[in-house]
Amino acid sequence: MRVAADSIIVMSTQRGASPLAIWSAMASVYVIWGSTYLAIAIAVQTLPPLFSAGLRFSLAGLVLLGFIAARRGLRVERTQLVGASIVGLLLLVGGNGFVVLAERTVPSGLTALIIASVPLWIVIFRRIAGDRIHVSTFIGVAVGFAGVAFLVIGRGATGAVDPIGLGLLLVATVSWALGTFLAPRLRMPRDALLSTGIQQLAGGIVLVGLGAAAGEVTHLEPSTWSTGSLLAMGYLVVFGSLVAFTAYSWLLQNASVSLVATYAYVNPVIAVLLGALILAEPITPSIVLGAAIIVAAVAFIVTREGARQRAARAAAPSGAASEAD
Repeated sequence: MRVAADSIIVMSTQRGASPLAIWSAMASVYVIWGSTYLAIAIAVQTLPPLFSAGLRFSLAGLVLLGFIAARRGLRVERTQLVGASIVGLLLLVGGNGFVVLAERTVPSGLTALIIASVPLWIVIFRRIAGDRIHVSTFIGVAVGFAGVAFLVIGRGATGAVDPIGLGLLLVATVSWALGTFLAPRLRMPRDALLSTGIQQLAGGIVLVGLGAAAGEVTHLEPSTWSTGSLLAMGYLVVFGSLVAFTAYSWLLQNASVSLVATYAYVNPVIAVLLGALILAEPITPSIVLGAAIIVAAVAFIVTREGARQRAARAAAPSGAASEAD
């Protein structure tokens, strides 16, 4: 699961890697995470949504934790385990779980555009928590939500897209944003891979349980699973949950946060293009307009947040106070 811009920007960086290495890693994050929406759409065509999502994250979590255990052993405090598990439930169960359910009826590109509004919700949570938000940031949030409303209300009201699926995506977006907002505020393992392994295993186990409760396990029919869905599932486990996240974790330590944060508004564009090319999802004028509004708003907020953090770090040595905006 991706971490949105609010969490990215609190990370420290250690630059020194070659530009080729950095841009290779960025390309993998752009393309792989941008393509996960397409892969999910293909997977849920014949696979049970909650069970397959749970299996995906459980396998990825076990691989990550097994790798860490073999390298240096698993050492985690109880409070860190609880914190990582809570974040995993919000991101993977409330976030990804509702996404896989929604993508049974909502096009993958439109899904990515709605999920791209996560940074907008994070600003709202920051304000609720007492952070001071600059008026220009609120304007950016308002513009972004206007883009989301344009897509959701317009396409849902006309029946062009299943309104229930759109509603599930809105719930997923809020849960995803809440998990991202809480991640740096809860006691979590310092090791990013360990934290992610716990999050994925915890979320995966609960998703499998929910799939079982919904009857997906008792009604499994492997004979109906298509080759395309199985390949998409494998792609999500290996590339979406392991390869891209490893590249992302490396980038957080070797590239500027402003560069890494660009994935938040590049991924939905890639998702829309792949959905159109591979699944023939329509790119209508309304989708183009809504996409432009959302991506521009998210880009503005992420860029402004990055500038604010750089200014705060520059002022810190002189003891100057910085205002959260």
